[in-house]
Amino acid sequence: MREVAFIKQNKEKWLDFEKAIFGKTLKNPDELASLYIHLVNDLSYAQTYYPKSKTILYLNNLAAKAFQKIYKTKREDSNRFIQFWKIEVPLIVYQSRRYVLYAFAIFLTFVAIGVLSAAFDDSFVRLILGDHYVNMTLENIEKGDPVAVYKSGSNWGSFIGITLNNLYVGIKSFIFGVFGGLGTGYVLLQNGIMLGAFQFMFQKHGVLWESVRGIWIHGAMEIFAIVIEGAAGLLLGASILFPKTYSRVTSFKRGMKDGVKILISTFPFTIAAGFLEGFVTRYSNIMPNWLSVGIILITLGIISFYYLVYPFIVNKKLKKTYGII
Repeated sequence: MREVAFIKQNKEKWLDFEKAIFGKTLKNPDELASLYIHLVNDLSYAQTYYPKSKTILYLNNLAAKAFQKIYKTKREDSNRFIQFWKIEVPLIVYQSRRYVLYAFAIFLTFVAIGVLSAAFDDSFVRLILGDHYVNMTLENIEKGDPVAVYKSGSNWGSFIGITLNNLYVGIKSFIFGVFGGLGTGYVLLQNGIMLGAFQFMFQKHGVLWESVRGIWIHGAMEIFAIVIEGAAGLLLGASILFPKTYSRVTSFKRGMKDGVKILISTFPFTIAAGFLEGFVTRYSNIMPNWLSVGIILITLGIISFYYLVYPFIVNKKLKKTYGII
């Protein structure tokens, strides 16, 4: 059968399935499961006879969304909270993995720009960080405690203030995605250039290691979360610019829904980073190297695994069980 005929023959069925999955009136789980079997059969047929067709991408995406809906409906009596973190978010991250890649590429590019700008322009660090902060940091370096700024204020005060600020940055990064992703790119630009200039300042004064073993105790989760929030914003922007087979409104709603879930998934990591900054980083100068480096590696490992490795594990299990790629 020619692909055109295949699409024409099944188009109405697929559209009805879309309505069942994304519409306000939902079918019961058994009906959805029955429709799902037909959809997977169509997907397998397309994979066999039209291996390079965009139809496969469409059916694969629809099948993945259908699985989430069916799984959610059938497991409504189970712990919804656990399923959100264990299945739903990892699948969305896997489906949005290109935006995670884009966010990291954009952020690291701006970090490099920050480093190079600071290296070739002595006034750049002050322009980005401000005279007050730079002067205070230089005084701390002279006193032999480069990250003394993290000792200011009370533990709880620092934790709450820092956490609220980081949550605000993350939410802003996501919401600004409505400007076609450009707003999110600007937030990544701000934070990337600031990080690059910030770390170069310590490098220039010969205390890079001291800064790394202190700042990255909380920075590993904090910075990583900002990048993931940026990915959510880019996803939102793409849903507006590139609706694919959906109407622009429907695509935006889907992008908003998936993006919000990714955004929410970063909150525990942001809160954990705030806790570490308020209660642990301030003691980094008296910690043995193995402890500070251990905390950095553990925190970076946890968040990296959840967003970069675990989604592939969940998807592989899904593919093995249901034939979705």
